[in-house]
Amino acid sequence: MFVNVPLHAQYAMYAVLVLLIIASSVRFLLRMKSPDKDLTELRQRIQSWWWMIGILFSILIVSKTVSIIFFAVLSFLALKEFFSIVPTRQADRRVLFWAYLAIPVQYYWVASEWYGMFLVFIPVYVFLFLPMRAVFIGETKGFIRSLGTIHWGVMLSVLCVSHIAYLLQLPVKNPQAGGMGLVIFLIFITQFNDVCQYIWGKMLGKHKIIPKVSPNKTWEGFIGGVATVTVISGFVAPYLTPLTWMEGLMAGTLIAISGFVGDVVISSVKRDLAIKDSGTLIPGHGGLLDRIDSLIYTAPLFFHFLHYLHY
Repeated sequence: MFVNVPLHAQYAMYAVLVLLIIASSVRFLLRMKSPDKDLTELRQRIQSWWWMIGILFSILIVSKTVSIIFFAVLSFLALKEFFSIVPTRQADRRVLFWAYLAIPVQYYWVASEWYGMFLVFIPVYVFLFLPMRAVFIGETKGFIRSLGTIHWGVMLSVLCVSHIAYLLQLPVKNPQAGGMGLVIFLIFITQFNDVCQYIWGKMLGKHKIIPKVSPNKTWEGFIGGVATVTVISGFVAPYLTPLTWMEGLMAGTLIAISGFVGDVVISSVKRDLAIKDSGTLIPGHGGLLDRIDSLIYTAPLFFHFLHYLHY
């Protein structure tokens, strides 16, 4: 038992660890059954999950401040990865400096619980400042494309991700879970949605949704994933959040649909750039953006859904 971890948050951590043990056991059995089959990618994926979950849970257990700093670092790595794959002009380097500087400022608003500034700092002040800085560089060729790219990167990597951190700052409405329970719920349901849509798609998938963007996405996988995640969310939400079981069902549907959208949006970026993965940071998964693409959409939408109903 962890002294500073609410009881239901502890149970959720144990449940996730049990799922990882099951996944590792299944991989071991598959290797025993088919020793000649190449399971390297599956092994890498599961090992990476152990590392990612271990790091996340360790950070959450240490303190709220350390957790906020962790998500700030996550935003930095995501933004850096975004700018590494999306072309920018040589003249934009001085603008990119200010885009990166928005990260500590945004997370300062999170840490200080200044909700109003947290909401408007990037979509208003950063949005207005970056073009002004670019103007003084004096390079007009590619100006619109460049600023659009930079703005979009900051919105996705910083504003959207910072909503996860602000969940830790919301007033505690479920003492058995606390802010930690909110973060675990959001991340677990989002990632579980990816797994469910993949499994249902493998088992029943026949009808493609958007083959030019993501050929493996099917209606069967999407509907099966949404249905599964909605039910699981309705069951889990009352334990980890202030949501009732009915509100949990709605949250699950919202997360499942928006998670799918986040996945295919980043897939569209990669298709446009003719690359398979956004990076190589996470073995078996690709880059950081490949892993948090769904969270980029689910985090702000779940946050505001929760805030509207209970805060």
